[in-house]
Amino acid sequence: MNKTIGILAHVDAGKTTFSEQLLYHTKSIRQRGRVDHQSAFLDSHAIEKSRGITIFADQASFSLNESTYFLIDTPGHVDFSPEMERSIQVMDYAIIIVSAVDGIEGHTETVWQLLEKYKVPVFFFINKTDREGAEPNQVLEEIRLNFSKDACDINGSFQNGVMSEELAEFIAERNEALLTQYVESGYDETLWLEAFQNMIAARQIFPCASGSALQDTGILEFLAQLDGLTVSSYADSEPFGAQIYKIRHDENGNRICFLKAFSGTLQVRDKVHYGPSHLEEKVTQIRVYSGHKFQAVEQARAGELFAIAGLSEASIGDAIGVRQESSLFNVMPTLKSTVLFDPSIHTKEILACFNLLGAEDPSLSVYWDEYFQKIQIQVMGAIQLEVLEQIVFERFGHSIQFGQPEILYKETIEAAVTGYGHFEPLRHYAEVHLKLEPGERGSGFQVANACHADAMSVGHQNLVLHHLAERDHHGLLTGSPLTDVKVTLVTGRGHNQHTSGGDFREASFRALRQGLEQAQNRLLEPVYRFKIKVTLDQMGKVLSDIQQAHGSFDAPETKDGKTIIEGRVPVATFMNYSSELAAYTHGKGALSLLFDGYEFCHNEEEVIARIGYVKTEDPLYTSTSIFCAKGQGYKVTWDKAEKAMHCL
Repeated sequence: MNKTIGILAHVDAGKTTFSEQLLYHTKSIRQRGRVDHQSAFLDSHAIEKSRGITIFADQASFSLNESTYFLIDTPGHVDFSPEMERSIQVMDYAIIIVSAVDGIEGHTETVWQLLEKYKVPVFFFINKTDREGAEPNQVLEEIRLNFSKDACDINGSFQNGVMSEELAEFIAERNEALLTQYVESGYDETLWLEAFQNMIAARQIFPCASGSALQDTGILEFLAQLDGLTVSSYADSEPFGAQIYKIRHDENGNRICFLKAFSGTLQVRDKVHYGPSHLEEKVTQIRVYSGHKFQAVEQARAGELFAIAGLSEASIGDAIGVRQESSLFNVMPTLKSTVLFDPSIHTKEILACFNLLGAEDPSLSVYWDEYFQKIQIQVMGAIQLEVLEQIVFERFGHSIQFGQPEILYKETIEAAVTGYGHFEPLRHYAEVHLKLEPGERGSGFQVANACHADAMSVGHQNLVLHHLAERDHHGLLTGSPLTDVKVTLVTGRGHNQHTSGGDFREASFRALRQGLEQAQNRLLEPVYRFKIKVTLDQMGKVLSDIQQAHGSFDAPETKDGKTIIEGRVPVATFMNYSSELAAYTHGKGALSLLFDGYEFCHNEEEVIARIGYVKTEDPLYTSTSIFCAKGQGYKVTWDKAEKAMHCL
């Protein structure tokens, strides 16, 4: 039986030490490493060793009884949340490590929400019970209060497939058939175990154990409980289907794709189809990784984690074979930063390095800004930038820096308009009409087609749709990406002799820009969904701070002298609030922040003035159409373009 388990936690909860113990007890490693000794098996990168934190999601495997386990140790720092989220999508079960001293922390909330979104069953392990101030029972109550009332203590109550009366009743209370059986005939070991396994897999019960990973207490017991309570079912006989959840490049620059196989088998030299375009390429190697080392194998089976070489254009999230594309992603960067480097180095050389890093981490969204003439990336925070500086120097030998992180703004429109674009210099011809409509918040940039084949050939229609979808488009206010807009091709026209490939790109971009010139444009800013826990006497200050930060909040909830406040607030005004909260609560206040989409900017005019984007000077866009008369092209500005169109 193949099972993929992920280890997740807030930074410093003891996640990597816990993983080391599992590998040691299953004889996968000969000695236990320690993060503080820079000897952890799964923190194999030099940067991870020097910083003492997990940055990359590394994997290992071990065997126990009848099962093979694939273990993924994920980053715990919020700056590397996208790496953690990509791994979650291939997990069969997750183990959340919570400190018995610190309890539920901000990032633990994020982890729980993501596991809930992807419907991954969860075990809890309350760690560091050997520390002074440890309160495992109190932490269990926190888990029940904040996450699920269906969390149950399995310490000493489930051993060798036999459960205590208290645990048997806990399970029966949540299963009507078992409750009837319990009242009429009493406890049946086989029935209860099967029900317990099924209810864990269905996220109806969340087992919770405790111990100390550093002192190796409670680990063996938990390992036996995990093995007895987890089940998986994968079919080798079905057609091959897998998902790419990680990409790395080896020392020769080859793209190595890490997969989870959900069905079937794969062999070296098999041809596979992948991605939305169903590209076909041959698998040249299959690797099974353990830490940074790998073993080449001839075959991989359903339920296994492995890596393959040979897919030159694959991206994270791509499906292979019969598997459906994944939904990427919930954790998104809210900041952008400019790459700074020595002018003697050619820009294309630095851009190539970052494009390679962008394949490994799509959340970077590496982008060459033609208007500002600089390379920009999207990031989660300052720690990520520090790590990227080290990575670029170690892997590519370039010494770089980053500009001060800035808020990643976006733009949208508030009402429907029709945009017109015409491109007709001598011996060229293309005309495009586009309907621009505001979309739902979070819907992104959508492209649709309502053009009749009588007006424009299907080939030309596809060209227009391709050009509209080939890149992020600039808004007029700040040059930020356009989002939450639906663009529909209404009609257009080409010429049998004079229309060439790039003409429809020119006409489409001009139509889009001309439509934006007519529209009511609005600036959007990223917002957090926050959850703050403080004492009752600190509530007033927190509510005042939220209002001053232009946020909103729900009615506060008070329990046991603690107040929980939830709401939404702009990232720009709240991104540094954690240090302020820690200062006046003396580290006792708890803050959880999760990206929660985009809303209208609270200080739109100020931001527009500060960025200073001049729409008429953008080298990629113009709203002016070009027409031809008497063998010469002439320009028609956006406000007069509609009357000059040929299709009206």
